[in-house]
Amino acid sequence: MTDQMQPPLLPPVAERRPHSVTHHGVTVDDPWAWLRDPNYPDVQDKDVLAYLEAENGWFDGAMAPHKPLLDTLFAEMKGRIKEDDQSVPQKDGDYVYWRAFETGAQYRKWYRRPVAGGDDQLILDEPALAEGHDYFRLGAMSVSPDGRYLAYAIDINGSERFEARIKDLFSGDILPEVIPDTLSSLVWTADSKGLLYGLANENWRTDNARLHWLGQDVASDVELFHEDDEGFRVSIGLTSSEKYIVIATGDHVTSEAWLIPSDDPTATPLLVTARQPGREYDVDEHEGTLYIKTNDNHPNFRLVKATLDAPDRWEEVIAPDAHFYLTDFTLFKNFYVTEGRQDGLDQIELRDYATHTPKRIPFPEASYSASLDDNPEYDVTKLRIGYESMVTPDTIYDYDLATGALDVLKMQEIPSGYNASRYATERLMIAARDGTQIPVSIVYPADMPRDGSAPLHLYGYGAYGLAMEPGFSTSRLSLLDRGFAFALAHIRGGDDLGQQWYLDGKLDKRVNTFTDFVDVAKGLIDLGYTSKGRISISGGSAGGELMGAVVNSDPDLWGAVVAHVPFVDVLNTMLDETLPLTPGEWPEWGNPIEDEAAFHTIQSYDPYTHVSAQAYPPLMVTAGLNDPRVTYWEPAKWVAKLRATKTDDNILLLKTNMGAGHGGKSGRFESLHETAEEFAFILWQLGIEG
Repeated sequence: MTDQMQPPLLPPVAERRPHSVTHHGVTVDDPWAWLRDPNYPDVQDKDVLAYLEAENGWFDGAMAPHKPLLDTLFAEMKGRIKEDDQSVPQKDGDYVYWRAFETGAQYRKWYRRPVAGGDDQLILDEPALAEGHDYFRLGAMSVSPDGRYLAYAIDINGSERFEARIKDLFSGDILPEVIPDTLSSLVWTADSKGLLYGLANENWRTDNARLHWLGQDVASDVELFHEDDEGFRVSIGLTSSEKYIVIATGDHVTSEAWLIPSDDPTATPLLVTARQPGREYDVDEHEGTLYIKTNDNHPNFRLVKATLDAPDRWEEVIAPDAHFYLTDFTLFKNFYVTEGRQDGLDQIELRDYATHTPKRIPFPEASYSASLDDNPEYDVTKLRIGYESMVTPDTIYDYDLATGALDVLKMQEIPSGYNASRYATERLMIAARDGTQIPVSIVYPADMPRDGSAPLHLYGYGAYGLAMEPGFSTSRLSLLDRGFAFALAHIRGGDDLGQQWYLDGKLDKRVNTFTDFVDVAKGLIDLGYTSKGRISISGGSAGGELMGAVVNSDPDLWGAVVAHVPFVDVLNTMLDETLPLTPGEWPEWGNPIEDEAAFHTIQSYDPYTHVSAQAYPPLMVTAGLNDPRVTYWEPAKWVAKLRATKTDDNILLLKTNMGAGHGGKSGRFESLHETAEEFAFILWQLGIEG
């Protein structure tokens, strides 16, 4: 290695530059505020880029000695992936559709074949679209009702501003129309001549629904709907019968929906019912009757119905239940399906339109994840269902409506081999400090001792009402096979046990999320699964905020911490209404600009604010330069403050993806490489290098 290639001997130090803001009589100092390039998202500030590149150099230098371990982990993970894999074909109209990976390919190819017989047709070639780009992501895609056109959207830098194109599947030609900056689904009109979409505005928010007619100039597209509330976002969809286009708008707690006939898209939209603060609802249509899922009188939602003539006059179909959380419903021609969680476990139920009597599909394991899979058609005799658990690989079933049989169509294949009997899984309940029982899903080697000697990885999220599904992971096996237990903490802030579970971890109850996570870790220690300092933890985005909070409060519990794109600068971000996501986030975190109580609540737990002169565990932090959700400067500022403040000599690493966004690198093998980096860091810090 030449002198020019020698890794740095010391970590970079970001200089302090005086900066402060005052709100509600409180002055907040932020000497690393300069790390936010004022031209974001076009980051060109030389000092900012130099600091990020220096941190990347420090990361590369620190990880270099562990490259053999990283390479071993990557090879293991890649060996568990069937490279020439394909999805189970599914009929949709006149065609059967599927997608497939070729050996060595990072991205999929999409195919179809006529039901009546004929050759396979390649309709979308992701590898070709991704060629020449460091990043690639396919967003929305939709085939027109007549089967002729494919609308699709792509992102080539991680900014989540997609470019939509249209392909003539009969000729293979790409139409000249280009729709930039889309941020929505792509929905066809019934005659296959029009396409509805939503544009992202300057604040990276979809506040509109627009109509494009094929063959017309995009500049002449018609705006069908506009949302004036800066905290709301617009989405576009179809009812199950495809008779109506649904234009929905809402934030995290309030929603409103409008219906437009799919065969008359310029008709006056029909308002289902006007928005009411704190009320959410979703709507679908069956034979002229509207079915609506709503939390209007209970946090666990109920199902009601209404007529098109009086869409805001509701009649209850399924009453709310304190033990059953209604998460979704899907209407078919002769029956409908409800999905939800009974005391935290997924349930799928079939109902007829006359009696609404439920028929529940049974599943064999005590802890699992189950949901409807791809069911594009309205009139069906079988249901496609997806199922997995922490020990059962992803399995696709067809459920026969007549016989009740679950037929396995495909189980995830693991080429290097997998023996489920080598592992055990449990669902535990661990008491939080306020007495609340917190569910924990855990998987571990079947012969693992319960004497506290085993290492354990604990994962958590706990925000936005997003549940952590106890699913299968081939990558996770690299930890399990080295003696780890792996646990998911179903902490408050998610909706794992219902909507109230979510409400009990947001706004002024946000701290419950952090204390639940800590108490789960301590409970696992008490049960003999691991011991203090033998626990690695990870979380991303709002889960990265969780990481920031628990390393401040209980740093000695953790042996290694990985925070992916962490939302750690909560107070400053929520105080900046010019940032793309901030107005829409106030219902989740509070509005500290207008609400003094919210200001003090956020300040009381904000991870960046509470970095202190104490010993911290080893930390690996990631960021994405183009990330529109958690801007790159949040993790960068946090790491800079930690370096300047902490009293220990433990390793602290920051890796910024300079050409990616919130999800990290794209491509199935590039993303595997990042997982291998994370696991190599964890194993290194816990002294398990084999």
